[in-house]
Amino acid sequence: MAVSDDENLQLIDKKKVVSSVDGKMSKAGRTTDSGLKNVRALLFLFLWYFFSGCTLFMNKYILSYRDGDATLLGSMQMVLTLVCGYIQMWHPCGMGPKASMSLSSKPAGFAKHMVIIGGMRFTTVLLGLVALNFVAVSFTETVKSSAPAFTVVISRIILGSKTGLYVKLSLIPVMGGLALCSANELSYNLPGFTAALLTNISECCQNVYSKMLLSDETYNYTAAELQFYTSLASLVVTIPTCGLLMDWDKVMATTDSTMFMCLVLNGIFFHYQTISAYVLMDYISPVTHSVANTGKRAFLIWTSVILFGNEVTFLSGLGTIIVIFGVLLYNKALNVDGEKKRALGVKLEVAKV
Repeated sequence: MAVSDDENLQLIDKKKVVSSVDGKMSKAGRTTDSGLKNVRALLFLFLWYFFSGCTLFMNKYILSYRDGDATLLGSMQMVLTLVCGYIQMWHPCGMGPKASMSLSSKPAGFAKHMVIIGGMRFTTVLLGLVALNFVAVSFTETVKSSAPAFTVVISRIILGSKTGLYVKLSLIPVMGGLALCSANELSYNLPGFTAALLTNISECCQNVYSKMLLSDETYNYTAAELQFYTSLASLVVTIPTCGLLMDWDKVMATTDSTMFMCLVLNGIFFHYQTISAYVLMDYISPVTHSVANTGKRAFLIWTSVILFGNEVTFLSGLGTIIVIFGVLLYNKALNVDGEKKRALGVKLEVAKV
Protein backbone atom coordinates (compact mmCIF):
# COMPACT_ATOMS: atom_id res chain seq x y z
CA MET A 1 0.00 0.00 0.00
CA ALA A 2 1.43 3.37 -1.03
CA VAL A 3 2.24 5.91 1.64
CA SER A 4 1.93 9.61 0.85
CA ASP A 5 4.78 12.07 1.30
CA ASP A 6 2.87 13.81 4.11
CA GLU A 7 2.48 10.53 5.98
CA ASN A 8 6.17 9.79 5.48
CA LEU A 9 7.06 13.18 6.93
CA GLN A 10 4.79 12.57 9.93
CA LEU A 11 6.43 9.17 10.55
CA ILE A 12 9.89 10.73 10.31
CA ASP A 13 8.87 13.52 12.72
CA LYS A 14 7.50 10.99 15.21
CA LYS A 15 10.70 8.95 15.01
CA LYS A 16 12.66 12.11 15.68
CA VAL A 17 10.44 12.83 18.66
CA VAL A 18 10.91 9.33 20.09
CA SER A 19 14.64 9.61 19.47
CA SER A 20 14.64 13.02 21.16
CA VAL A 21 12.76 11.71 24.18
CA ASP A 22 15.07 8.68 24.42
CA GLY A 23 18.02 11.01 24.08
CA LYS A 24 16.78 13.06 27.01
CA MET A 25 16.37 9.92 29.04
CA SER A 26 19.85 8.78 28.02
CA LYS A 27 21.41 12.15 28.75
CA ALA A 28 19.73 12.11 32.13
CA GLY A 29 20.79 8.50 32.57
CA ARG A 30 22.95 9.59 35.46
CA THR A 31 19.83 10.76 37.25
CA THR A 32 17.46 7.96 36.20
CA ASP A 33 17.30 4.30 37.16
CA SER A 34 18.39 2.82 33.83
CA GLY A 35 21.97 2.61 35.13
CA LEU A 36 21.60 -0.76 36.88
CA LYS A 37 21.39 -2.35 33.43
CA ASN A 38 25.01 -1.28 33.00
CA VAL A 39 27.63 -3.96 33.73
CA ARG A 40 29.92 -1.46 35.47
CA ALA A 41 27.06 -0.37 37.72
CA LEU A 42 26.47 -3.99 38.75
CA LEU A 43 30.21 -4.41 39.37
CA PHE A 44 30.31 -1.41 41.70
CA LEU A 45 27.11 -2.60 43.39
CA PHE A 46 28.90 -5.89 44.15
CA LEU A 47 32.01 -4.04 45.36
CA TRP A 48 29.87 -1.83 47.60
CA TYR A 49 28.21 -4.87 49.17
CA PHE A 50 31.52 -6.74 49.50
CA PHE A 51 33.48 -3.93 51.17
CA SER A 52 30.50 -3.13 53.40
CA GLY A 53 30.65 -6.73 54.64
CA CYS A 54 34.41 -6.43 55.19
CA THR A 55 33.94 -3.18 57.12
CA LEU A 56 31.19 -4.77 59.23
CA PHE A 57 33.44 -7.72 60.10
CA MET A 58 36.36 -5.47 61.07
CA ASN A 59 34.10 -3.11 63.07
CA LYS A 60 32.74 -6.07 65.04
CA TYR A 61 36.21 -7.55 65.53
CA ILE A 62 37.79 -4.27 66.69
CA LEU A 63 34.98 -3.19 69.02
CA SER A 64 33.90 -6.56 70.43
CA TYR A 65 36.96 -8.80 70.30
CA ARG A 66 39.78 -6.24 70.60
CA ASP A 67 37.85 -3.87 72.91
CA GLY A 68 38.65 -0.91 70.66
CA ASP A 69 37.42 2.65 71.07
CA ALA A 70 34.53 3.62 68.76
CA THR A 71 35.68 7.25 68.41
CA LEU A 72 39.18 6.16 67.40
CA LEU A 73 37.67 3.71 64.92
CA GLY A 74 35.54 6.42 63.29
CA SER A 75 38.45 8.86 63.20
CA MET A 76 40.76 6.34 61.54
CA GLN A 77 38.11 5.69 58.91
CA MET A 78 38.06 9.41 58.09
CA VAL A 79 41.88 9.57 57.96
CA LEU A 80 42.16 6.56 55.64
CA THR A 81 39.43 7.85 53.30
CA LEU A 82 41.41 11.09 53.14
CA VAL A 83 44.71 9.35 52.33
CA CYS A 84 43.27 6.77 49.93
CA GLY A 85 41.06 9.42 48.28
CA TYR A 86 44.15 11.55 47.60
CA ILE A 87 45.96 8.57 46.05
CA GLN A 88 42.96 7.70 43.88
CA MET A 89 42.79 11.22 42.49
CA TRP A 90 46.16 10.43 40.89
CA HIS A 91 45.46 6.75 40.26
CA PRO A 92 41.67 6.23 39.85
CA CYS A 93 41.96 2.42 39.46
CA GLY A 94 39.06 2.37 37.00
CA MET A 95 36.80 4.43 39.28
CA GLY A 96 36.44 7.45 37.02
CA PRO A 97 38.85 9.88 35.32
CA LYS A 98 41.95 11.36 36.93
CA ALA A 99 40.97 14.42 38.97
CA SER A 100 42.52 17.83 38.51
CA MET A 101 44.65 18.82 41.51
CA SER A 102 44.60 22.53 40.68
CA LEU A 103 42.25 24.47 42.94
CA SER A 104 42.02 27.22 40.31
CA SER A 105 40.25 24.76 37.98
CA LYS A 106 37.49 24.08 40.49
CA PRO A 107 34.07 25.68 39.91
CA ALA A 108 32.58 28.45 42.00
CA GLY A 109 31.14 27.12 45.22
CA PHE A 110 33.38 24.02 45.18
CA ALA A 111 34.66 24.56 48.73
CA LYS A 112 31.11 25.21 49.96
CA HIS A 113 29.84 21.95 48.46
CA MET A 114 32.72 19.94 49.96
CA VAL A 115 32.18 21.48 53.40
CA ILE A 116 28.44 20.71 53.26
CA ILE A 117 28.95 17.04 52.30
CA GLY A 118 31.91 16.71 54.67
CA GLY A 119 29.81 18.10 57.51
CA MET A 120 27.02 15.65 56.72
CA ARG A 121 29.51 12.75 56.60
CA PHE A 122 30.88 13.68 60.01
CA THR A 123 27.37 14.20 61.40
CA THR A 124 26.31 10.77 60.14
CA VAL A 125 29.31 9.07 61.77
CA LEU A 126 28.97 10.99 65.05
CA LEU A 127 25.21 10.45 65.40
CA GLY A 128 25.68 6.78 64.50
CA LEU A 129 28.11 6.40 67.40
CA VAL A 130 25.71 8.25 69.73
CA ALA A 131 22.85 5.97 68.67
CA LEU A 132 24.94 2.86 69.36
CA ASN A 133 25.61 4.13 72.88
CA PHE A 134 21.87 4.16 73.65
CA VAL A 135 20.20 1.47 71.53
CA ALA A 136 20.97 -1.86 69.91
CA VAL A 137 22.27 -2.09 66.35
CA SER A 138 19.04 -3.83 65.34
CA PHE A 139 16.97 -0.83 66.49
CA THR A 140 19.18 1.56 64.50
CA GLU A 141 18.75 -0.60 61.40
CA THR A 142 14.98 -0.64 61.91
CA VAL A 143 14.92 3.18 61.97
CA LYS A 144 17.16 3.28 58.87
CA SER A 145 14.70 1.08 57.01
CA SER A 146 12.70 4.26 56.39
CA ALA A 147 15.57 5.67 54.27
CA PRO A 148 13.86 5.16 50.86
CA ALA A 149 10.86 7.24 51.98
CA PHE A 150 13.11 10.04 53.25
CA THR A 151 15.11 9.90 49.99
CA VAL A 152 11.96 10.34 47.89
CA VAL A 153 11.09 13.52 49.83
CA ILE A 154 14.65 14.90 49.90
CA SER A 155 15.17 14.16 46.17
CA ARG A 156 12.01 16.12 45.40
CA ILE A 157 13.22 19.08 47.49
CA ILE A 158 16.87 19.18 46.33
CA LEU A 159 16.78 17.70 42.82
CA GLY A 160 13.15 18.38 41.92
CA SER A 161 12.83 14.74 40.80
CA LYS A 162 9.38 13.15 40.83
CA THR A 163 8.79 9.55 41.87
CA GLY A 164 5.94 7.59 40.27
CA LEU A 165 3.07 6.13 42.27
CA TYR A 166 4.02 2.49 41.62
CA VAL A 167 7.61 3.13 42.74
CA LYS A 168 6.37 4.77 45.95
CA LEU A 169 4.10 1.79 46.67
CA SER A 170 6.92 -0.69 45.99
CA LEU A 171 9.02 0.97 48.73
CA ILE A 172 6.60 -0.30 51.39
CA PRO A 173 7.67 -4.00 51.28
CA VAL A 174 11.35 -2.95 50.97
CA MET A 175 11.19 -0.86 54.16
CA GLY A 176 8.87 -3.26 56.00
CA GLY A 177 11.03 -6.27 55.17
CA LEU A 178 14.16 -4.68 56.62
CA ALA A 179 12.23 -3.64 59.73
CA LEU A 180 11.28 -7.31 60.25
CA CYS A 181 14.88 -8.42 59.62
CA SER A 182 16.16 -6.15 62.37
CA ALA A 183 13.22 -6.50 64.75
CA ASN A 184 15.13 -8.65 67.25
CA GLU A 185 16.31 -7.23 70.58
CA LEU A 186 14.63 -3.88 70.01
CA SER A 187 15.50 -1.37 72.67
CA TYR A 188 13.86 2.04 72.73
CA ASN A 189 14.72 5.29 74.42
CA LEU A 190 14.26 8.84 73.17
CA PRO A 191 17.93 9.92 72.82
CA GLY A 192 18.80 6.73 70.91
CA PHE A 193 15.76 6.98 68.66
CA THR A 194 16.43 10.67 67.94
CA ALA A 195 20.10 10.03 67.09
CA ALA A 196 19.21 7.08 64.82
CA LEU A 197 16.53 9.13 63.03
CA LEU A 198 18.87 12.10 62.51
CA THR A 199 21.59 9.72 61.25
CA ASN A 200 19.12 8.43 58.69
CA ILE A 201 18.12 11.93 57.52
CA SER A 202 21.75 13.10 57.39
CA GLU A 203 22.80 10.08 55.31
CA CYS A 204 19.90 10.56 52.88
CA CYS A 205 20.73 14.27 52.48
CA GLN A 206 24.37 13.40 51.90
CA ASN A 207 23.50 10.88 49.16
CA VAL A 208 21.07 13.19 47.37
CA TYR A 209 23.46 16.17 47.54
CA SER A 210 26.33 14.00 46.26
CA LYS A 211 24.13 12.85 43.39
CA MET A 212 23.39 16.48 42.53
CA LEU A 213 27.14 17.19 42.23
CA LEU A 214 27.90 14.01 40.27
CA SER A 215 25.13 14.92 37.80
CA ASP A 216 26.43 18.47 37.33
CA GLU A 217 27.00 19.12 33.61
CA THR A 218 29.17 22.21 34.14
CA TYR A 219 31.90 20.38 36.09
CA ASN A 220 32.77 16.69 36.12
CA TYR A 221 33.07 15.79 39.80
CA THR A 222 34.87 12.47 40.31
CA ALA A 223 34.25 9.93 43.06
CA ALA A 224 37.86 10.24 44.31
CA GLU A 225 37.53 14.03 44.39
CA LEU A 226 34.38 13.84 46.51
CA GLN A 227 36.03 11.26 48.76
CA PHE A 228 39.18 13.31 49.38
CA TYR A 229 37.77 16.80 49.80
CA THR A 230 34.75 15.78 51.89
CA SER A 231 37.02 13.67 54.12
CA LEU A 232 39.31 16.69 54.49
CA ALA A 233 36.34 18.88 55.46
CA SER A 234 34.97 16.33 57.93
CA LEU A 235 38.40 15.71 59.45
CA VAL A 236 38.63 19.36 60.49
CA VAL A 237 35.64 18.75 62.77
CA THR A 238 36.65 15.19 63.70
CA ILE A 239 39.98 16.18 65.32
CA PRO A 240 38.54 18.36 68.13
CA THR A 241 35.71 15.86 68.63
CA CYS A 242 38.31 13.12 69.15
CA GLY A 243 39.88 15.14 71.91
CA LEU A 244 36.54 15.48 73.68
CA LEU A 245 34.99 12.03 73.21
CA MET A 246 37.90 9.61 72.99
CA ASP A 247 38.73 7.47 76.03
CA TRP A 248 42.49 8.03 75.98
CA ASP A 249 43.26 5.57 78.80
CA LYS A 250 41.42 2.83 76.92
CA VAL A 251 43.14 3.76 73.64
CA MET A 252 46.61 3.65 75.19
CA ALA A 253 45.87 0.31 76.86
CA THR A 254 44.43 -1.46 73.81
CA THR A 255 46.42 -0.02 70.89
CA ASP A 256 49.34 -2.21 69.83
CA SER A 257 50.78 -3.11 66.43
CA THR A 258 48.00 -5.63 65.76
CA MET A 259 45.27 -3.14 66.67
CA PHE A 260 46.93 -0.48 64.52
CA MET A 261 47.00 -2.81 61.51
CA CYS A 262 43.34 -3.70 62.12
CA LEU A 263 42.41 0.00 62.20
CA VAL A 264 44.33 0.67 58.97
CA LEU A 265 42.76 -2.33 57.22
CA ASN A 266 39.31 -1.28 58.45
CA GLY A 267 39.91 2.25 57.14
CA ILE A 268 40.90 0.91 53.70
CA PHE A 269 37.77 -1.26 53.59
CA PHE A 270 35.67 1.75 54.60
CA HIS A 271 37.31 3.87 51.89
CA TYR A 272 36.43 1.38 49.16
CA GLN A 273 32.94 0.96 50.60
CA THR A 274 32.24 4.70 50.35
CA ILE A 275 34.02 5.38 47.04
CA SER A 276 32.27 2.44 45.32
CA ALA A 277 28.99 3.93 46.61
CA TYR A 278 29.95 7.29 45.04
CA VAL A 279 30.79 5.63 41.71
CA LEU A 280 27.53 3.66 41.78
CA MET A 281 25.64 6.88 42.52
CA ASP A 282 26.81 8.21 39.14
CA TYR A 283 24.76 5.48 37.43
CA ILE A 284 21.55 5.41 39.45
CA SER A 285 19.07 7.76 41.12
CA PRO A 286 19.11 8.53 44.87
CA VAL A 287 15.93 6.48 45.37
CA THR A 288 17.41 3.41 43.65
CA HIS A 289 20.59 3.93 45.67
CA SER A 290 18.51 4.01 48.85
CA VAL A 291 16.68 0.82 47.88
CA ALA A 292 20.04 -0.85 47.12
CA ASN A 293 21.26 0.36 50.52
CA THR A 294 18.23 -1.23 52.18
CA GLY A 295 19.01 -4.50 50.40
CA LYS A 296 22.61 -4.13 51.56
CA ARG A 297 21.51 -3.83 55.17
CA ALA A 298 19.48 -7.03 54.89
CA PHE A 299 22.54 -8.67 53.34
CA LEU A 300 24.74 -7.44 56.22
CA ILE A 301 22.29 -8.76 58.79
CA TRP A 302 22.60 -12.23 57.25
CA THR A 303 26.37 -11.80 56.93
CA SER A 304 26.52 -11.17 60.68
CA VAL A 305 24.47 -14.33 61.21
CA ILE A 306 27.00 -16.36 59.22
CA LEU A 307 30.17 -14.72 60.57
CA PHE A 308 29.23 -14.23 64.21
CA GLY A 309 26.72 -17.03 64.75
CA ASN A 310 23.84 -14.69 65.61
CA GLU A 311 20.49 -16.35 66.16
CA VAL A 312 18.29 -16.75 63.08
CA THR A 313 14.64 -16.07 63.79
CA PHE A 314 11.46 -16.52 61.81
CA LEU A 315 11.08 -12.74 61.48
CA SER A 316 14.61 -12.43 60.03
CA GLY A 317 13.88 -15.03 57.37
CA LEU A 318 10.47 -13.59 56.56
CA GLY A 319 11.86 -10.05 56.40
CA THR A 320 14.61 -11.10 54.00
CA ILE A 321 12.09 -12.71 51.65
CA ILE A 322 9.93 -9.57 51.76
CA VAL A 323 12.96 -7.34 51.02
CA ILE A 324 13.90 -9.47 47.99
CA PHE A 325 10.28 -9.41 46.79
CA GLY A 326 10.15 -5.64 47.36
CA VAL A 327 13.33 -5.03 45.33
CA LEU A 328 11.94 -7.10 42.43
CA LEU A 329 8.67 -5.18 42.71
CA TYR A 330 10.61 -1.91 42.74
CA ASN A 331 12.42 -2.82 39.51
CA LYS A 332 9.11 -3.70 37.86
CA ALA A 333 7.57 -0.44 39.09
CA LEU A 334 10.49 1.51 37.62
CA ASN A 335 9.82 -0.02 34.20
CA VAL A 336 6.08 0.73 34.40
CA ASP A 337 6.54 4.33 35.55
CA GLY A 338 9.37 4.81 33.05
CA GLU A 339 7.19 3.68 30.15
CA LYS A 340 4.41 6.01 31.30
CA LYS A 341 6.79 8.99 31.43
CA ARG A 342 8.23 8.11 28.04
CA ALA A 343 4.80 7.75 26.45
CA LEU A 344 3.72 11.06 27.97
CA GLY A 345 6.88 12.73 26.70
CA VAL A 346 6.29 11.40 23.19
CA LYS A 347 2.68 12.65 23.21
CA LEU A 348 3.76 16.11 24.35
CA GLU A 349 6.51 16.33 21.70
CA VAL A 350 4.17 15.04 18.96
CA ALA A 351 1.60 17.66 20.01
CA LYS A 352 4.25 20.36 19.57
CA VAL A 353 5.06 19.02 16.09
